[in-house]
Amino acid sequence: MINILALLAAFGPMWGQPASDSPASIAPTPPSMPPSTPPSTPPASQPATIDDLITLMTGSFTSQRQAAGDPDFFDIRLHMTRIWPSERNGAWLYVEQARSDTLDKPYRQRIYFVTPMTFTGGDGLAHTVFRREVWLLPGDPVAFAGAWADPSRLDALSPTSLSQKSGCEVLLVPGGGNTFAGSTLGRGCPSERGGATFTTSEVTITSTGLESWDRGFDAGGKQVWGAEKGGYLFLRETPEK
Repeated sequence: MINILALLAAFGPMWGQPASDSPASIAPTPPSMPPSTPPSTPPASQPATIDDLITLMTGSFTSQRQAAGDPDFFDIRLHMTRIWPSERNGAWLYVEQARSDTLDKPYRQRIYFVTPMTFTGGDGLAHTVFRREVWLLPGDPVAFAGAWADPSRLDALSPTSLSQKSGCEVLLVPGGGNTFAGSTLGRGCPSERGGATFTTSEVTITSTGLESWDRGFDAGGKQVWGAEKGGYLFLRETPEK
């Protein structure tokens, strides 16, 4: 998938550098920024906006087709819905994942906070990428299971109710054909699950769904949990909003 390390120089201290001993395998290479458009070519398409990204992220998705063809993958249902629309400093989304046979007991519930970030590239032009932060719900998150279908259940909460999972940010880079792709950086996202000390996340988002590959690694860089063959392929079940 993609490695966003090539963009770090442009962000500098805004983003931070990954550990120098990060396993090379967890830093796949991102699509390079397109060169400036020569005068003789047709005008470039409009740059991607945060609304374009949120439209692709929101909805219900399933890995049923992938699971049916490969027993190493589970049938997972993924839901993402926008919450707190009055918050104007970015977009907040409630995220819920569960196996199809235990939909009432999701194994992952979190809040994403997405904001645009603009920088000047080596071509001298302004480019916009999108930062996806991970925030955790207060108390027992299972109390909010199913809130994707009724976001008003989260109205009693606010951003100040949440705790950020620092180091787990993903920088999403717009690509051709209305796609976005990115990953976490090096060993920055901590984990204590299954003997892991850090986790990585790689994602590609398109109009038909998304590919998500989450893995945990021990201190020596050995993978201890997560899919080994590649990411989960989630196909969209609901129309884009």
